Formats: sequence, C-alpha cells, structure tokens
Amino acid sequence: MPAFLERYPGVTPDWVFDSRPQDLIAGGFDAAIGAGFDLPPGMVARELARIHLIAVASPSVLQGKRRPKDPSDLAAFPSVVMRSPMTGRVRTQVMRNHAGVEVTAKQQPVMLVNDPDALSRAVVLGLGVGLIPAPHAAPHLESGSLVRLLPNWYGDVGAISLYFTSQKLLPAKTRAFIDFVVEAFRVQKLPHILSAR
Repeated sequence: MPAFLERYPGVTPDWVFDSRPQDLIAGGFDAAIGAGFDLPPGMVARELARIHLIAVASPSVLQGKRRPKDPSDLAAFPSVVMRSPMTGRVRTQVMRNHAGVEVTAKQQPVMLVNDPDALSRAVVLGLGVGLIPAPHAAPHLESGSLVRLLPNWYGDVGAISLYFTSQKLLPAKTRAFIDFVVEAFRVQKLPHILSAR
C-alpha cells in the first residue's frame, strides 16, 4: 500500500478483513481480493495467482522416520489438519506431481485448526506434518525450521482473485486500484511465490 498511496494520494483506502463470504455489491465494496467468492450478477473475477499447498514438517518430526514417497505415505506421520473456516469441514486434499499424476494425501490428525497461520505455527512446533500454503511455508523453509516433504507434489486450492463490478465505467479510484494490484502481482512475481511448482 505505500507505493499505491504515494502514486494516488487522493485515494483513501478503507479495508475490511474478513474470511467469511461477503455480498460485495450489497456491502458497497469497490473491489475485493480473495478466494472462493460466489460471483453475483454484475461482478467479475480476475485471477491473480493459484494458491498451492505443500507438505512440510519440522526436522524433529522426521527424526528416525522414512521420508514419504507420495502423498498416501503421509498417513505414517501425525498431522495438523486445516478445517474450513467457513464450513467447519476437513477437506480431503488431492495432490499432483509435475507429470500430472494425482494422489490423495492421507492425514492422521492430532490437531485441527481453521487458520493457515495457526497451522504453520503448529507444524513449526513439531506437532505433525502439515499441508501449508506455499507462501506461509516459505520463510520457515528458508530458516530451516520446516522441511518440505514430497518436493515434486503440491495441492491446488484454487485461485486468489481480484473481484470488482463488471460495469464499463468504473470509478477512477477503482480502476487505478485494479490496475495497480494486477501490475504489483506481475512485478513482484507473486504468482510464482504463491505457486509450489
């Protein structure tokens, strides 16, 4: 946001952070960034990047154990499992490799969470293996507090998109924001960072 505000000092962003579905039109939102919004009539979604999950564990969890060869082998490890914050359900995760082969990740939950930050922290603490979004895992992989399992496998949980109304004459502030976000994703290589390929 500092770069956006420097370029457009006359725009005052009013951010709302919520993990629940929102009616963007009824709520008076100009734009939204997120995943999994149902598109009401009059709204469009512009995909910014795909979000991938990767299997990770702390080095302590791996001590004395054979590394898994494919996602079904994760059943041999305790797992910290993500529950949907919207539905409360645990989603079965299918992972694919670079050749396009798909295998269901078998997890043995020792703990359930509904937040990716909590999931990352629990896995760093050594509570079990986790299927974590690539950007949440990246700093822990760099520091060595997490190790990536199954480096050729990832789960695709969907797109992160920019949502806005489909009207042809968007307000100038909305058009400026949309263009800025699309360009920032490209320049900062965020689609690559969010991806596990």
